Amino acid sequence: MTKPIDRHSTLAGALAAARQHHALLLSAEWAHALRDPADAYAVQDEVAAALGWFANAQPMHWKSGGPSRDAALTHAPLPPAGVRASPASFGDWPLHAPAIEAEIALRLAVDVDPARAALVQPDAVDSLLDAMTVSIEVVDSRWREASQAPALLRLADTQSHGALALGEWVPYARRDWSAQRCEVRIGSHPAVVRTGTHSLGDPAWLLGPWLRHATRHGATVRAGTIVTTGTWVGVLAAQAGDEVTVEFAGIGKASLRL
Repeated sequence: MTKPIDRHSTLAGALAAARQHHALLLSAEWAHALRDPADAYAVQDEVAAALGWFANAQPMHWKSGGPSRDAALTHAPLPPAGVRASPASFGDWPLHAPAIEAEIALRLAVDVDPARAALVQPDAVDSLLDAMTVSIEVVDSRWREASQAPALLRLADTQSHGALALGEWVPYARRDWSAQRCEVRIGSHPAVVRTGTHSLGDPAWLLGPWLRHATRHGATVRAGTIVTTGTWVGVLAAQAGDEVTVEFAGIGKASLRL
């Protein structure tokens, strides 16, 4: 029987090669490669190591989120070359079928080691954060089936991350997130407007689960690390050449061109 580490390494090698050669994989060929989220996270780590994303340092950019507070959240470290300041251009960035998520990103004010991460409670996160900003995640996949690929395979593929644009930072402050308005414009399409639609009710709610995941192997998450926290508008279709603008009232805006 194939050992788990062999399955991890084989899938990680395929995903790394897909990124290097701008190729797509068929999910049916890998349907039995992963048993659980721990397997998928092991593949994330191997892909990052194979592509030299973090040069033996800790990731400084992450994505985290989930459909509700009752669901298991998912997490992925992001390749730094795909993180750019707004207004950002990704015309040179290899993308297959880009889509857009409008999010809030949070920035850590302090180092967080495993002991501190274990104690983080949702209602006591203010001291951990110094800033927030509008972020635009470009969703993309190394799976031909994209969002229809099995969940574990999408998780192994950095949870379908393509690129990230970050707006200007403002001091972090608690807000009435239920009243928060978000507006997204993509190309010539009508604006998409949502209010109070974050799946967790408060983007900072995920800090505890994310930090416990990021420190699970004994690492310390450094001050200045950024986590983007999940979409307010679902996943919106886009295409090469589109100009994308996202505005969160009272916080700021970000823009990019695909």
